Amino acid sequence: MPKNKTPRFYFSLRSPYSWLAYQELTEHHKDLVERLEWLPFFEPDETSARMLRERGGRFPYSEMSREKNRYILQDVGRITKARGITVNWPVDIEPVWEVPHLGYLVAAREGRGHDYIAAVYRARFGEGRDVCDPATIADIGRELGIHPEVISRAHEDPELRERGADILMEVCTDGVFGVPFFVKGFTRFWGLDRLDAFVEHVRTGAASAASLAPATAGAVGVGRSADDGHAGGCG
Repeated sequence: MPKNKTPRFYFSLRSPYSWLAYQELTEHHKDLVERLEWLPFFEPDETSARMLRERGGRFPYSEMSREKNRYILQDVGRITKARGITVNWPVDIEPVWEVPHLGYLVAAREGRGHDYIAAVYRARFGEGRDVCDPATIADIGRELGIHPEVISRAHEDPELRERGADILMEVCTDGVFGVPFFVKGFTRFWGLDRLDAFVEHVRTGAASAASLAPATAGAVGVGRSADDGHAGGCG
């Protein structure tokens, strides 16, 4: 039997596909929002990577090629145009992804996790802001009524660093290699274009042709990403 029976949504505050999946879930599948376990997927800095290795894991990510990056810009442009959404693309300069993603853990602790995700996506893709800048996260904290120093400095909190490393180990254990990624038991779905199949699976419990064999701890973490350029998914 799978260790975790609660359906999981691995999301990234970096990924435009995660952003679009978040919008789909919260606008069209509101009944599922509270049924899911929301886990942040983020590229670790040196400290987090070391903590993950100490747990026996290795982050399953390879640097995105320039060609794939150009494709994603074009693809997301098509999707957002069809949905009437305007995107202001941010520029990431030496990002530290623990800043926004560990900030999420603070917001979730305060019962504002979903509001925080929405605010960060709005800042990143609506306003083109640098969400790895603690000042941006501090502004979001003020907006949500969360202590700005606590949420913007979450990456400096040893306890939250430990929790972040635990989540990265769950990434390895669940066989996550890109986002958005959805898990229910042994069944996995990757990409925005698999969201509807995941929703149906959660609601009906039906078996899926996309079901995979049970993942073993560290199975994906032993090498580079298995990303094959699947539509609607980011590494």
